[in-house]
Amino acid sequence: MTTSKERVLVVGGGFGGIKAALELCKSDRYDVTLLSNKDIFQYYPTLYHTATGGSSAESSIPVVRVFKDKKITLAWGTATKLDRKKKTVTTEKGQAYHYDKLILSLGSVPNYFGIKGIKEYSFSIKTPEDAKRFKRHLHKQLVEDNKPDLNYVVVGGGPTGIELSSALVGYLKEIMKAHGIKHRAVHVDLIEAAPKLVPRMPNSMSRAIQRRLRKLGVKLYLGKTVEGATADDLTVDGKPIQSHSIVWTAGVTNHPFFRENGFRLNPRGKVEIDEYMQADQDIFVIGDNADTKFSGMAQTALYDGKFVGKNLIRLAEGELMERYQPKEPIYVIPAGEGWAAVLWGKAKIYGMLGWVLRSLADLRGFSDYEPWWRAGMQWTTGFQEEDDCPTCIDKPAT
Repeated sequence: MTTSKERVLVVGGGFGGIKAALELCKSDRYDVTLLSNKDIFQYYPTLYHTATGGSSAESSIPVVRVFKDKKITLAWGTATKLDRKKKTVTTEKGQAYHYDKLILSLGSVPNYFGIKGIKEYSFSIKTPEDAKRFKRHLHKQLVEDNKPDLNYVVVGGGPTGIELSSALVGYLKEIMKAHGIKHRAVHVDLIEAAPKLVPRMPNSMSRAIQRRLRKLGVKLYLGKTVEGATADDLTVDGKPIQSHSIVWTAGVTNHPFFRENGFRLNPRGKVEIDEYMQADQDIFVIGDNADTKFSGMAQTALYDGKFVGKNLIRLAEGELMERYQPKEPIYVIPAGEGWAAVLWGKAKIYGMLGWVLRSLADLRGFSDYEPWWRAGMQWTTGFQEEDDCPTCIDKPAT
């Protein structure tokens, strides 16, 4: 006599959702379905590199490859409605997915704070497609139009803004050199509303990163508020900065699914959960969506996914679930080629050693989702360059 397996529906194909699904695939106690709105796993830590000449393969891993030879059902669609009584999640196309246990890991969406014109006139590097769009824009300005910006403006002094602004300086020079464009001064501005970069980090780390960026030629606007944008400029503290190349990295907010489906939210919009990461009976919320101490970090989403996956296996085997204990992530922030700042517990590391640790962290990150040999191949894509422009692809080695 066979007993039917419980159905686990994992919604979200990011760090947390994929890790939870991989963990559950190790058990034969559940039928696992992963519902995602995209067929690639976006490796966010490398998107800034994709936007500045790196390979798109570095930040895009096919979901079917991650789950090759795994017992799982993969489904594509955007979750829009939750029915707690019927235990179903419905997509924008009306497809309903039933569950006995539900794991929600939908990630965040950009938050423009109601600032006029920002959504319409700024770029993003939230996805590989966004990154490639921005890269094409830079080429069009410099090569086709021969009209470089007076200022390339990055808004947001968090890790993404730091990584992008520092890489952008060198990338713009590479484009001009490859096309034989007469040298022009490259102006990259980084704007942060707080009085320092990475506000959650120790002051000494913020100062070290600020010194590094200034050395690279990035102009910092700290404690400055963005008030609006047009096709021609960005208004900061009442003064316009002329730019056609604004990149918004300043804020994200929780996925609207949770507000639209009656979840209890904290003042920051994060979902309130219990000690087992449950928001409601049989509904678990992890990663960026959950109200936890280190929510918003990729390492936290990974940790959460593994935690809930293991807990559900324990439950199926008749054991008690463990209580959630937040784990502080290791902070690694690159700022230009060959330099990164690392905060590992109380230890602070800067420079080339930090850069090496970041590279190894990516290798370790890929191995959380794929076998070591395949993770190694994925890691090597970080040394590849990619451009739509044939001239830039064939530029001589320096």
